[in-house]
Amino acid sequence: MSNESPCLTCGACCAAFRVSFYWGECQSAGGTIPDELTLQVTPHYACMKGTEKNPVHCTALVGAPGERVSCNIYEKRSSTCREFDILNEDGSVNEACTRARAIYGLPPAINALAPELEIMRIQENLADPWITQIT
Repeated sequence: MSNESPCLTCGACCAAFRVSFYWGECQSAGGTIPDELTLQVTPHYACMKGTEKNPVHCTALVGAPGERVSCNIYEKRSSTCREFDILNEDGSVNEACTRARAIYGLPPAINALAPELEIMRIQENLADPWITQIT
């Protein structure tokens, strides 16, 4: 079983959607995102260059979707990128992730997490004194 995130061999979200965020996240406004990697979309929003047009490919994405990928500004990335995950906060599957992966012929990322999620459920059940197992 691999502990490596399926995101490290994906990158589909970086090449499927416009990555928009509040302009205050840009360095010139006191944020962390390098200005030279962004475009102003509206008076209040900016986006990552490369995500404003088709084909979409964020300028910070290194590699091709479906292969080994990384982000040039990972530690400085936008809140939009920080909040995008395989699962939603409530634990449900992020359908946007699934759609992005499908564009590149990749299976849902949840498939790669299934063994880890099952182990977590078992561990939670073992820690819960109200759940008993019949042997």
